[in-house]
Amino acid sequence: MLSSNDKKLEKMDPFYQPSVSKQKTSAEIISEARNALRTVRTQRPFTPQEDQRKLFGPTSSRTLENRPPSSFSLHASSFESSDCRPISGTRLSPLELKPKAPPSPTAEEDPCLSFPKPPVDPAKIRRISSARARLFRAASQGALLPDRSLPPAELKKTVESKETVMLGDSTVKTNGIYLTESNAAGHLKHHSLQLTCEGGFRDIQEREGLSRTTLPSHLRSGGDPGKRRARASSCPSRSDLSRLETKAVSKAYLQETDTEIEVDEVFWNTRIVPILHELEKEENIETICATCTQLHHALEEGNMLGNKFKRRSILLKTLYKLVDIGSDMLSLKLAKMILALKVSRKNLLNVCKLIFKISRSEKNDSLLQNENILESLLEVLRSEDLQTNVEAFLYCVGTIKFISGNPRFLNEMISKGAVGILAHLIRRVNEPSKTWGACLPNSGHLLVQITATLRNLVDLPRARTQCLGAGILPQLCAVMELYLDDKDICTNIARIFSKLTSYHDCCTALANYSRCYALFLNLINKYQKKQDLVVRIVFILGNLTAKNNQARERFCKERGSIHTLLSLFQTYQQLGLPSPWPQRPTGPRLPMEAEDVLVKLTRVLANMAIHPRVGPMLAADSHVVGLLLTTLESKSLDDSEELVINTTATINNLSFYQVKNSIIQDKKLYIAELLLKLLVSKNMDGILEAVRVFGNLSQDRDICNFIVQNNVHKFMIALLDARHQELCFSACGVLLNLTVDKDKHIVLKEGGGVKKLMDCLRDFGPTDWQLACLVCKTLWNFSENSSKASSCFGDEDTNMLLGLLSSFLDEELVLGSSFDQDINDYHKLHWETEFKPVAEQLLSRIRSSRASLAPLPVPSL
Repeated sequence: MLSSNDKKLEKMDPFYQPSVSKQKTSAEIISEARNALRTVRTQRPFTPQEDQRKLFGPTSSRTLENRPPSSFSLHASSFESSDCRPISGTRLSPLELKPKAPPSPTAEEDPCLSFPKPPVDPAKIRRISSARARLFRAASQGALLPDRSLPPAELKKTVESKETVMLGDSTVKTNGIYLTESNAAGHLKHHSLQLTCEGGFRDIQEREGLSRTTLPSHLRSGGDPGKRRARASSCPSRSDLSRLETKAVSKAYLQETDTEIEVDEVFWNTRIVPILHELEKEENIETICATCTQLHHALEEGNMLGNKFKRRSILLKTLYKLVDIGSDMLSLKLAKMILALKVSRKNLLNVCKLIFKISRSEKNDSLLQNENILESLLEVLRSEDLQTNVEAFLYCVGTIKFISGNPRFLNEMISKGAVGILAHLIRRVNEPSKTWGACLPNSGHLLVQITATLRNLVDLPRARTQCLGAGILPQLCAVMELYLDDKDICTNIARIFSKLTSYHDCCTALANYSRCYALFLNLINKYQKKQDLVVRIVFILGNLTAKNNQARERFCKERGSIHTLLSLFQTYQQLGLPSPWPQRPTGPRLPMEAEDVLVKLTRVLANMAIHPRVGPMLAADSHVVGLLLTTLESKSLDDSEELVINTTATINNLSFYQVKNSIIQDKKLYIAELLLKLLVSKNMDGILEAVRVFGNLSQDRDICNFIVQNNVHKFMIALLDARHQELCFSACGVLLNLTVDKDKHIVLKEGGGVKKLMDCLRDFGPTDWQLACLVCKTLWNFSENSSKASSCFGDEDTNMLLGLLSSFLDEELVLGSSFDQDINDYHKLHWETEFKPVAEQLLSRIRSSRASLAPLPVPSL
């Protein structure tokens, strides 16, 4: 007699994935999705290294006329002598100021408030130039110093109203008399004089580079205080102001005079001058190089590097002359010193070109490394002004791009902060477009070099971490948006993203930037026939949608996303299909480039199908299914292995959804026929994907009949001997669905199916409790139609099964064997939630059917 519990077990439904709707737990849904829906992997598009080092490679979209040259000649005459001028320029001659003191004021008067009276003859003013007349008028009206007799409010008003007076082409700022005059080139430049008695002359001293000894003795400080007061009353005359007005100087000169540094004459004469003489007379290259190194060390010791000392002109002229020697080793030493002397404008461009020219030859990489030229180049990017030196930055970054292609430089570049410097440079390039709505001239050429350099750097883990820290991914997306018409920039950034998104943290960071999806769709639409760019964009989308359900949803919500993918699929599929399409099993071989696009596209579709709302929509789209089936019809595993496998995986994900309007379900028998050619192939990956599709389709009775009629079930049983865990799992899934139909229980006895299932349980059970659960479900279905479960297995198989189930249900025996706690927790979860419930029911059924028989010994495991 069977107990009530045993009777309940006998009436339980068979284990399978039913087609009828049934309430499922969250764990069941997750388990089904994990087993039936799978992301697809593919290799990153390969980028061959360029044979020659050029600013723009052979695949560049730029014409020769529209890009800066990579080849040029440089000589000493290429450098401008203006940058050789000492930082303070030519000394101005001392001002011969001989102010005449007015009559002695009374004790109550302030001598500094005694102004000359206005001229009484207006004709005299008309005879003077307009500029001079205005200056006189300003002085006559009390604009030089405020009238202290006025109330504070009126005083402030007077000062503000008279603060600035136009003086011809110049501006006189009368608060201390600031004169702005035109220089020889016609530009407005600043020149200031503060003529407040003794303090005014002191300012003249500082700004005109005058020494204290050049001033008249009666204007120097010191001596009797009463005399100093008398001297303070001596203000400059109009003729003195006229003399100062005519001394026009450039803005750059005025900026430099404020920071001039005196050199140590003794150090200069004893240490520097002999080295310079040595350089001028030496002829041996090696000796000249050694002398240059000695000079550089001496300049560092004497604090003479930079642009703040007087003797800089002599140094630069000497160094420029040596450029004509033409030695790469010497030129690098010269360039390093010239950069350390902080040249600007054209000379900065030329020295960057000089280094660029040397770096074009790989044999010079060791020279570049020995001279530590990278540090000098990065300093240029850090400190120089971008807007006035875009072309110099172009050749500077171009050199860094060349050496970044050499693995020996990568760690050094990362250690010196190259990623952060380039990230900051990208922001500086983007700023004008945000501020003025326009890009910097030639900034596109510069961005090509920056992005190509980053493409080489991001191979290193530390570089990827720095990219995330610098927020470089959104910046690069912004560059793509601004330079959408520049294919070179977009291709380089796509190469960067294709590398970075191969790693989870970078992929997540880009996926969270919501604007990237619309950007990538725009690129696909704009460059649909540019394979090298499109294939990378599609690869990036495949990475974003591989493990991020939010990314799948965001991409699907973008307008025209699926339509864009299908249009691209059709375009590249037609490249390998003749017109009209003949009825034959295999088509011509697609070009490798076109086929690579299709491989990446099918991967995106497979990943998108995992989303519970997107998947059913794709399964019901006749265009999607039609393109996939056309691929299976026309391609073979031998010729297009990855494309066929990815296509089958996509069909597998779509076949998971048992929806009424599914095109997959409508064409299920035709799909099963197409899968047969994969089963008979020798490609294990192709066989595995085909078996997975059969696992989903075999939930339908018509497919089950097709499997039996075509002896596919025998093939599934044979796969249980493959010792391939995934193949065993998928084949067991197909057999499980077959055993739902009681009429097909017999198929397990053909070819020793039951015995092979037990072997799988024994071999894979302790390491894969999901597979063990699937085996137990199949054996449960197989034993359901028998009055006694033990009779359907036979004594030997029953004994073996009892021993296995008893052992595997012993928690202490089978769990906690790994030193990794995460692995232990993983196994325990699946053992408790999946294997244990089914195994206990199967064990109870077998024991109940053998209750009247003597116990059998348990076999050893």
